[in-house]
Amino acid sequence: MKAFVFPGQGAQFVGMGKDLYENCPEAKALFEQANDILGFRITDIMFSGTDEQLKQTKVTQPAIFLHSVILTMTLGEDAKPEMVAGHSLGEFSALVVNGVLSFEDGLKLVSQRAQAMQKACEMTSSTMAAIVGLSDDVVEEVCAEIEGVVPANYNCPGQLVISGAESAIDQACEILKEKGARRALKLPVGGGFHSPFMEPARVELEAAIEATNFSAPTCPIYQNVDALPQTDAKAIKANLVKQLTGAVKWTQTVENMIKDGATSFTEIGPGKVLQGLVKKVDRKMETIGINSYQG
Repeated sequence: MKAFVFPGQGAQFVGMGKDLYENCPEAKALFEQANDILGFRITDIMFSGTDEQLKQTKVTQPAIFLHSVILTMTLGEDAKPEMVAGHSLGEFSALVVNGVLSFEDGLKLVSQRAQAMQKACEMTSSTMAAIVGLSDDVVEEVCAEIEGVVPANYNCPGQLVISGAESAIDQACEILKEKGARRALKLPVGGGFHSPFMEPARVELEAAIEATNFSAPTCPIYQNVDALPQTDAKAIKANLVKQLTGAVKWTQTVENMIKDGATSFTEIGPGKVLQGLVKKVDRKMETIGINSYQG
């Protein structure tokens, strides 16, 4: 069974999507439609902007979504996955690819999500840190002991990202180093994503999601909040709302997809982070990366 997976924030790079725009008329039309929907020429920043411009949340999230979705649309008959998943933001890409969301609705929701998250970041000071080399249960125990710190991204065995208030994250990092973490590194992010600090964004996004039409999917999506396959549009909506304040259970997602019959994982979009994470779960699993126009 073919699994398609889609990357999240951090995978962006200057020049992303330019080959699609220049070589595929259908892709160019979709990029121009995106410029109109967003109200600014995101293509200019994606193709020839600076790293700093591309790092703006209102740019980063739609840019990664556009690269993943438009690239998948150019694959033709090959783009027929039997299961899909996306890491955080990537879940929206997955929902367009499996027919739940239209291209336009998916882009609008991603743009609203990005702006709502940016506002939430500006309301309170929070951050994230990557913890490497400890079992999940040890990290979970430390999080439970420190107010304002929660597990945020279960990326792969031995790698868990935590989220919370700046000072609480500093405290957690020190304790986790004492407990044997190989690394406890604060990340250069705008705030404490996938934590209660994103509650204002969750409320804002919930209204937008409720007002959007969700269709029946062409294949199951394994969602971040519970790592389980979902085909019910109403349940998909509810899980998507919970995602902003809930943890990304990527390790469990990959494990469940393999258990349910996945024989290969194709990462579509910028970067190759997800291929590496899949290999950390099962080093024998076939992984494929598609990050440029295939012709």
